[in-house]
Amino acid sequence: MRVLIAPDCFGGTLTAPEAAQAMADGWHASAPGDELVLRPLTDGGPGFVDVLHTVLGGTLHTMEVTGPLGAPVTATWLEHDGTAYVESAQANGLHLVPKADRRPLDATTRGVGELMVAARDAGVDRIVVGLGGSATTDGGKGMLEVTAGDWPKLIAATDVENPLLGPHGAAHTFGPQKGASPQDVQELERRLEAFSADKNVELRDEPGAGAAGGLGYGLFLLGATRVSGAGLVRDLTGLDKAMADAQLVLTGEGSFDWQSLRGKLVTSVASAAAERGLPCLVLAGQVSVGRREAAAAGIEAAFAVVEHAGSVEAAFADPAGTLAELARSVASQWSA
Repeated sequence: MRVLIAPDCFGGTLTAPEAAQAMADGWHASAPGDELVLRPLTDGGPGFVDVLHTVLGGTLHTMEVTGPLGAPVTATWLEHDGTAYVESAQANGLHLVPKADRRPLDATTRGVGELMVAARDAGVDRIVVGLGGSATTDGGKGMLEVTAGDWPKLIAATDVENPLLGPHGAAHTFGPQKGASPQDVQELERRLEAFSADKNVELRDEPGAGAAGGLGYGLFLLGATRVSGAGLVRDLTGLDKAMADAQLVLTGEGSFDWQSLRGKLVTSVASAAAERGLPCLVLAGQVSVGRREAAAAGIEAAFAVVEHAGSVEAAFADPAGTLAELARSVASQWSA
């Protein structure tokens, strides 16, 4: 049996390549005769540069930039065939801020702009900015403060389709995950509304404007066009070609929840599998999507590491081992 393993990263515990390997190890323990094809993926968030460098090669450029709360952080961008790939989360990622230190009202995207300027000054023809996993909700204000001048072609590879404002916008939808209190959410919404009113009110309703705390909106102000981050990586990694010979598809992420159904990677993988009549399984840290909703997205079944391991603590204590054990259990049910 040929099994395609194509997960995203697992929320700060496993990179996409690590998650893919853990799934493969567990699957092989139960079904050693199966042929496994590993295609670790990303939807534009954490791991964007790592995954693309694994697939494309190219040159990595490492530099120090402004982190989400002002302290310097080390970030890397990838140059390949005239294109720069910038992972915004390396400069403004939520994983860079300990939970006790999160200050959503102060978090800035300035470091993302610094990465973009470095790529532009290196003479690339195109800059692709992967969005997702941010600690920020500044609408790209910090990024815009350092990105004056002319720009090559810009592409915003977004992990979600949310607009900038409103109940499904950057502040209300993602602010609480970044440590924002209800009062903070209202203040962030007010700031985003005022900021965009002085810029371009039409762009704030564009799909993806709310991505990465409104960084999508800021990029749109610079003339960026939007693509699905998951779709872009799907093309660059040759996922469709790998699916042509597969009989079963595995994907996964840290939390398979309602946000996963709004343009995130697992639904992109499931959609591609459904187009070919392939069953698609999700192995995730936690699962809160119901069977009916999962089926509507083309997912045959979803399995949670936490449930299999018995507790969140057990799952976090050994992320790779517990994911491998879940994959071993699933293989015993699904391998032909």
